[in-house]
Amino acid sequence: MTGFDQPLVWVTVALLAWGLVMVYSASIAMPDNPRFAKYTHTYFLTRHVMWLIVAFVAALLAFQIPLKTWEQAAPWLFVVSLVLLVAVLIPHVGKVVYGARRWIALGPLGFQPSEIAKFAVLLYAADYMVRKMDVKERFFRAVAPMGVAVAVVGLLLLAEPDMGAFMVIAVIAMGILFLGGVNVRMFLLIATVLVVAFGVMIALSDWRRERIFAYLDPWSEKNALAKGYQLTHSLIAIGRGEIFGVGLGGSVEKLHWLPEAHTDFLLAVIGEEFGLVGVLCVIGLFLWLTRRMMHIGRQAIALDRVFAGLVAQGVAVWMGFQAFINMGVNLGALPTKGLTLPLMSYGGSAILVNLIAIAVVLRVDFENRQMMHGGRTR
Repeated sequence: MTGFDQPLVWVTVALLAWGLVMVYSASIAMPDNPRFAKYTHTYFLTRHVMWLIVAFVAALLAFQIPLKTWEQAAPWLFVVSLVLLVAVLIPHVGKVVYGARRWIALGPLGFQPSEIAKFAVLLYAADYMVRKMDVKERFFRAVAPMGVAVAVVGLLLLAEPDMGAFMVIAVIAMGILFLGGVNVRMFLLIATVLVVAFGVMIALSDWRRERIFAYLDPWSEKNALAKGYQLTHSLIAIGRGEIFGVGLGGSVEKLHWLPEAHTDFLLAVIGEEFGLVGVLCVIGLFLWLTRRMMHIGRQAIALDRVFAGLVAQGVAVWMGFQAFINMGVNLGALPTKGLTLPLMSYGGSAILVNLIAIAVVLRVDFENRQMMHGGRTR
């Protein structure tokens, strides 16, 4: 038990357990809505538990795999993720939900290839930085292949469409570039190009522009009943919770007022039922999780294990950024995006890939400890 970071495990377990309770709380009344009349009150809870069990087994298996094996498999996992992103766009293979083709059905369950793409791009970027990239000489020539790879993933995600997942993947790649040694001037240049690109995407899309306008003025009569509906009810829920909340199960907004209360807007339900104290606890747990994984990555790099270090830090960037975006959306600080709260929101494929990624970070820490105690990593 002393061979890996136990506090990291317990913080992860705490987030998963709290998320399970809140998914049940947020979804228990959904069958009262005629749209979900065929579901039982425990429908989402049962499926969430099933995915947690599958994810736990997958994480145990992932922990057994040495980082050297992950490094060798990184290019192939990236190719597999591209195949899945193409497959989801094929009619009768990809499943359309709310007008977006993002899921592939596996019997009673479904998964999002975009979640696998996040992990695959992370491994590919870390492997690329170690093997091929010279960040001091011929910079643009060295960056171009990875830039093209991320652009291809982005085009496939935008075809679904899933701009939120593309943003996360772009930030993961940028984070690994910066952590891998890109100087600040080059980093800012690439970041500027990405910001301009995302700005153009928003400007050329009517419904994305409407989301921005709704974010700027969510309480207007036009927006409050349309694009700003989720945001206004999220703010009402958080405001109603005040300091200590109304108590577990006492949320009113989850009773068919707040759409996607068990997924994208789970934090709003937490804010209503646990108040400001609950929201601050969630923020604190994610801050600690991110900081700890960054520390494990720095430790690996100090031991001259650059790939392992970049992977650990990349997972930290991924979890931290996605949590930041989700919290910002729920609190009205950022425009609405379809991103869930890692480890807590309902979503099987997200939970599965998140736990595999954390298991790989634990493996990095395990191998760090082996080296520091005079052993050799396998």
